Amino acid sequence: MAANVYVMLLFISSVLFVCIQSFQATSDVKCSLRSVSFEHKVCVCNSSYCDTTPTVEPVPKGQYIVFTTSRNGLRLDKKVLKAVNVSKSAVFKIDTKTRRQKIIGFGGAFTDAAGINIASLPSDAQKKLISSYFAKDGIEYTVGRVPMASCDFSTHPYSYDDVAGDLTLSKFALAPEDLKYKIPFIQQAKTLSPNPIRMFASPWSAPAWMKTNDNMTGKGSLIGEPGGQYYKAWALYYVKFLQFYQQHNISFWGLTTQNEPIDGLQQNFPFQALGFTPETQRDFVKLDLGPALHTAGFGNVSLMMLDDQRLLILDWTKVVLSDPEASQYLSGVAVHWYSDFLVPSDVLTKTHTNFPDKFIFASEACEGSMPWQKHVELGSWERAASYTKDIITDLNNWVTGWTDWNIALDMTGGPNWVSNFVDSPIIVNAEKKEFYKQPMFYALGHFSKFLRPGSVWVKVESSESIPGIEITAFYRPDNSLAVVIHNLGIDTVELTLTDDGSAFYPVTSPGYSIQTVLWW
Repeated sequence: MAANVYVMLLFISSVLFVCIQSFQATSDVKCSLRSVSFEHKVCVCNSSYCDTTPTVEPVPKGQYIVFTTSRNGLRLDKKVLKAVNVSKSAVFKIDTKTRRQKIIGFGGAFTDAAGINIASLPSDAQKKLISSYFAKDGIEYTVGRVPMASCDFSTHPYSYDDVAGDLTLSKFALAPEDLKYKIPFIQQAKTLSPNPIRMFASPWSAPAWMKTNDNMTGKGSLIGEPGGQYYKAWALYYVKFLQFYQQHNISFWGLTTQNEPIDGLQQNFPFQALGFTPETQRDFVKLDLGPALHTAGFGNVSLMMLDDQRLLILDWTKVVLSDPEASQYLSGVAVHWYSDFLVPSDVLTKTHTNFPDKFIFASEACEGSMPWQKHVELGSWERAASYTKDIITDLNNWVTGWTDWNIALDMTGGPNWVSNFVDSPIIVNAEKKEFYKQPMFYALGHFSKFLRPGSVWVKVESSESIPGIEITAFYRPDNSLAVVIHNLGIDTVELTLTDDGSAFYPVTSPGYSIQTVLWW
């Protein structure tokens, strides 16, 4: 009898040990918060420790989840609450019958600089960094951008074919940077991600020998005219890029026609660029790039025009998309955020109204790029708020997704071969073998983690205006609602969410905070 009791106790203890181990393996790891200054805080990660984001599991009807990030140090803090029958504060009603665009995704760029910084960390820390962005216990990015050859966030200019006159691109080859700093980390992200990652690529410059100024920088366009041999060779360059990456099991969802085409129209532009006008971009698409992609079997790749500032969108789309021959090859319009303060956001809605069959996609953004800004500002809440404000504004004006720039930079905001340093949601400190998740990282997570691809924008109506509160809402593929709330002010605000009015979901919004609220 005693032996049986002993065996039973041993069995129970073994089960408890397994359960405890299982709980510990799946429990959320909290941020290791470090104060950079009174209001600036980062989460510190290294080979042995890195915070994770809370799981998102459905809760029973009558309950809801609130995730909160705040200036005072909360980082995607999760609370499960109970709905109430009566509202005691301003009500924001989610009108699920009024629907707009579907989400494509959120993500960042696999630049040379990002890869160099990730590679500077020990292998365990590298994996934690990639997991932080792409894994289930991370913020679950579903978009990745890849520069075609070099950009300013490289250590030097290079192309994939520097053999002058090689119009058939017989000497085309990926660079060492692709093989060492881009492809391995893209493959790791794909392995760690529970979701498909929509990759898109953008070129900065054609090889110098294809250009009017015989230089990858400065003012220069392709030699000749659209339909000519240099335009044909440049279109083939895109095809070759897609084919060579396919050899590494990396396929692309999208391409942009040219990164910031107006850069190459400026005298003495300091880094890689290729100039296009709306008219030459239109003709290049319809005579060269579109046909080349279709002939090579890449007709399903989403081709996006512009890939430049919002202030250009009305003029460029009018020229390019009004031409049926060019329009047939284009799926969407890509926009950058750098001049958003110069032009109202309703130009995005006007673009959708003019061309409702084309999606609008935010393809690049970063803080610290302006001459008056500090390049890297560790722990800055203001930069997280700036990201959040721009994303909510974009989403409320038909934008389908939002792409950050470099996924990791060093303490100076580089490397960058022309010293065009900027900030990043993750900053790597190679000397200390650690990296820092900035408030921007968690701000992005409030969208990327919860607004899954296929989520549909729904209308929000308010019973009263609350200064400093910005809001957007989406109906998710799992039939839940996700509402993102941004409190720009210092004061805590009490508000209530509802959809059909049968249940109310009170939310306490701290000053300087971002929240995502979910219910099923």
